[in-house]
Amino acid sequence: MSHRFTRALGASLLVTALATSLVACGGEEAGTTTTELSATEHNDADVAFARDMVQHHAQAVAMVDLTRGRDLDPEVAQLAEGIRDAQVPEIETFSDWLGDWDEEVPPTMLDHANAGHGSGDMSETMEGMDDAMPGMMTGADMDALQDAGAGDFQTMWLEMMIEHHEGAVEMARTEQEDGRYRPAVELAAEIEESQGVEIETMRGLLG
Repeated sequence: MSHRFTRALGASLLVTALATSLVACGGEEAGTTTTELSATEHNDADVAFARDMVQHHAQAVAMVDLTRGRDLDPEVAQLAEGIRDAQVPEIETFSDWLGDWDEEVPPTMLDHANAGHGSGDMSETMEGMDDAMPGMMTGADMDALQDAGAGDFQTMWLEMMIEHHEGAVEMARTEQEDGRYRPAVELAAEIEESQGVEIETMRGLLG
């Protein structure tokens, strides 16, 4: 009886230790922020995130604009409009934050298009844009998408938007790790989750 009790107690303690270890590891994998969050204060990571996402989101909206008038599967057309509905308000949020922080709001493809510039190639509306950030399409990419034939456009659009979303998820994870401004970190978490779902949806549509 004594030996069985000792073995049972030892097994119980081992299970408890393993469970504690797994919880701790899970916390590390979740990529929780390494900075104390604030409802009012921000840091350089917050500024970089807002500035980059203004241009990144604007390009996604420009890609959605290219779907107008195209013969798309209904699911793809619905997805495209959902992306617009989500990202246009977020562009406004990021721009408001930058204004509150006395930071410059960067130019975007949408600004150039609305001003009547670049009425030909899409690459013209990318003048001055940073295409080195994760998932950002180059001017040549945008021209190729604009010029794609009916048989190629939908597949090309989905593949490019998946890459674009993956870049946004990467940037959102960086903000969650390094950001200080709580609303920005929380929005980054929402972007990671929502765009992750859209990535899986687009992969399914391609499949």
